[in-house]
Amino acid sequence: MKDTVIVFARAPRLGTVKRRLAADIGDRPALNFHAATLTALLRDLKACGRFDVVLAVTPDRARFPLPIRVQRIGQGRGDLGRRMTRALRRYRRVALIGCDIPDARSVDIRAAFRRLGTTDAVFGPASDGGYWLVALGPRRPGDLFGASRWSTEHALKDTLEQFRLHRVGFIRCLPDVDTAADHRRYLASLTQPHDPCARRCSQRQSPQT
Repeated sequence: MKDTVIVFARAPRLGTVKRRLAADIGDRPALNFHAATLTALLRDLKACGRFDVVLAVTPDRARFPLPIRVQRIGQGRGDLGRRMTRALRRYRRVALIGCDIPDARSVDIRAAFRRLGTTDAVFGPASDGGYWLVALGPRRPGDLFGASRWSTEHALKDTLEQFRLHRVGFIRCLPDVDTAADHRRYLASLTQPHDPCARRCSQRQSPQT
């Protein structure tokens, strides 16, 4: 049986996605970035062929075309933690990934599942203090996310507190794209590849790795 990777996404609609980025660069460019990043990620994951790929979308009944055939489920109601918990509990070995990290690749998902061979949970840290991936095996806390402060620099730290009695591993740190400055760095990275948050990632990873 294949492992499962869930891509968590908001339906690509003008004025509803990447709102912090849209405030800097405009609704249409932000929508274009969101849709392109989501499509590229789904293509890469499907082409890998090593996992079952599920798109968890909000709003639940949103209908929009994609060039890739993929199973879709609704995220349901509640805050981010409740919605992720609902999706993750469907599967025994599962990774959940955000759709707006342009450097994320199927090779990262493969690395996360390999780490699950010796850990209970694996996180992909983001340079802003959050995380772009969580992968879980069957042994996990009853309350996965607690009172994590989402969309803040405390999100990863808060979530790790829930996993304090579990074995935790990490994969590479990747930058999010939430501001015009982030977007400019991303565009520059297309011609000058680099790892802009390697140092910050090493500082954030706890001794549990």
